[in-house]
Amino acid sequence: MSVAVPTQTQNATRKLGKNELHLIGSNFWNIRGCRKYLKMIDVETQMSIIQLHTGKFLIIDTIEMNNCLRQKIDKLTNNGDNIEAVIGTHPFHTLSFQAFYKVYSKAAYYGTPRHLHRLTKIPWAGDLNDYNVRKKWEPDIEMRIPAGAEFINPQPESTNHFVSVFVYHTASQTLHVNDTIMYAEKPGFLLKLFGCKDGAIAFHPSIKTSGLYSTRDAPYLFRDWMHHLLYDWPFENMCCAHIGVKLGGAYTDVVTLLHNSEPLFAELSEKNRKRIPLGRTSSSDQTHININDNECG
Repeated sequence: MSVAVPTQTQNATRKLGKNELHLIGSNFWNIRGCRKYLKMIDVETQMSIIQLHTGKFLIIDTIEMNNCLRQKIDKLTNNGDNIEAVIGTHPFHTLSFQAFYKVYSKAAYYGTPRHLHRLTKIPWAGDLNDYNVRKKWEPDIEMRIPAGAEFINPQPESTNHFVSVFVYHTASQTLHVNDTIMYAEKPGFLLKLFGCKDGAIAFHPSIKTSGLYSTRDAPYLFRDWMHHLLYDWPFENMCCAHIGVKLGGAYTDVVTLLHNSEPLFAELSEKNRKRIPLGRTSSSDQTHININDNECG
């Protein structure tokens, strides 16, 4: 099987091709998919494949597959028989799961609460809001949900796409993250018009509006959560849904991002204190989860 093996040099000179298996590190592959914004700007989406120490595979998120990609996945996973589980990590990245399930129905499927409510034709095996589910594949991978933000039912649905489950693969020192952190890998002309710079790394724009809870302590809860993550996970590579893959040096870039965001955390905390003294707290209500539209992957 032909597998693209990008290096830091390659990554500096070209974007990773779409619908190809890119070997990021030991037993970790990432596949780039297309996701159009305003029907003309490709902000990309992603799927990752991880081989466990048992030889079985995990699929982290899904993208729309063409025949060539499907054949490569079949060859890697013995026609899907070695896929142990398919995991959806972002509430609004749901578009390709139904089609993926039709092809690989033998695997166990796990998702966010919104996945489970939106895609009822998939017999979900578990909810990532369950701590025991997130611990299921340790020590091969670790999964964590950011603090200070809504995971079960993010509001408003049209803009609050901040939270995703972070997935860290120890063997390859690779972080898989959707939306919460964005990395610009050679953005196109239209994205540059929106201020996107090559090699830029940033938190999702909704961090400034609805991404975090409207409480005084929410920005600092998220900041401290990030500090703990950086202490525990020495990742070198970072695969972001939007807009690319950072090969090598990702840890240092995230440390810098967090440090540079300190004034923003202070600003948000003070704004919340003045405008909403009580603030918005976590919602455990799963009976009114929005399940229509607003998908971003």
